[in-house]
Amino acid sequence: MTIVGTTTTGLVLTAASLRFGDGDSTVLALDNVDLEVPRGELLAIVGPSGAGKSSLLAVAGGLSRPSSGSVFIDGVDVTAMPNRSLAKLRRDKVGFVFQSGNLIPALTARDQLRFVPKITGRPGRDVEELLDAVGMSHRANRRPGQLSGGERQRVGIARALMSSPTLLLVDEPTASLDRKRSHEVVQLLARETHEAGVATIMVTHDHDVLVHCDRVLEMVDGQLHPST
Repeated sequence: MTIVGTTTTGLVLTAASLRFGDGDSTVLALDNVDLEVPRGELLAIVGPSGAGKSSLLAVAGGLSRPSSGSVFIDGVDVTAMPNRSLAKLRRDKVGFVFQSGNLIPALTARDQLRFVPKITGRPGRDVEELLDAVGMSHRANRRPGQLSGGERQRVGIARALMSSPTLLLVDEPTASLDRKRSHEVVQLLARETHEAGVATIMVTHDHDVLVHCDRVLEMVDGQLHPST
């Protein structure tokens, strides 16, 4: 097991590429990407559809293995890690927040969070404190179908933070929200990133919320560039 970086390192990609297909039909989704995201930083990735943003999240979170290059999560090289070990590291170290919140329909907001320790086998953060932190204490007994889009996103963020992850990956959190709710959700992400010391990557098309991010990069044709 290779260790890289320091205790403040959340994610490091080194010359990471991801290819699909063979021969003339090969698609280069990620092209030799180098990236370091320290704990406590909210990094936004912008770019057109098909630029490789989703592929970046998949590789960063250990959902897809890079075709070449290396991925380090919390200082550990996960590139060639056995599937079972990778699944455990992903469960313990990585939080995912999807566009829809991806909540379990039958569970209340409170029970969405309570379910996490049952999966991880570890106590995790205090459920009531975390619900309060994301402004959802008053809706704790409501199921997803009784919540607005912004409320579901808040619960999704809280659930992702339950296991105190090193790395938080957020996919288009404001896609279905109005301007006010969009700013509230990203401000929440920024606060939790800074206070909990999480390395957070947020993929977004919403340029209005970038003011709340610590750094912005643009993805074009599978490569990352400073945002203009």
